[in-house]
Amino acid sequence: MTERIHIVTGLLERDGAILLVASRYPNHAEPLWNLPGGRQRDGELFDAALRREFLEETSLTIDIGPLAYVAESYDRDTHFLVCCFSIFARGDAVLPAGDAHAVALSWVPRAEIAAYVTVPVVRDPLLAHLGGNPARYYGYAASGITIEFADPA
Repeated sequence: MTERIHIVTGLLERDGAILLVASRYPNHAEPLWNLPGGRQRDGELFDAALRREFLEETSLTIDIGPLAYVAESYDRDTHFLVCCFSIFARGDAVLPAGDAHAVALSWVPRAEIAAYVTVPVVRDPLLAHLGGNPARYYGYAASGITIEFADPA
């Protein structure tokens, strides 16, 4: 049976830089960089999940803007659906103390995103969107990466 994981991410840009979060996974030696966000919980709508995840990872309260893009991929028997929203926030992003998953925050200039976000199924839709590509859907039959989560959704 196929497991389905829904993920929401938020694209926050200030002065030509994008807010990224580095997250640890048990099966990766180094943290992986991505947009802030995470897995949707049972009974949770995307907007609630994105607000919760953003607050947990960045200490920011957000306003959610338009849907930027949707990306889906398969990793063996797991189907990942990622919905990325443009978001707005005031204040400074601060990594909460003691979070074992999110381990770093960085405002990354657009031109340097590819050096941080190295996983193609995450990087390519983000770069396409930032580059003005009007596509809003990206599908990958194989993700090319396996992610193991240390905690339940």
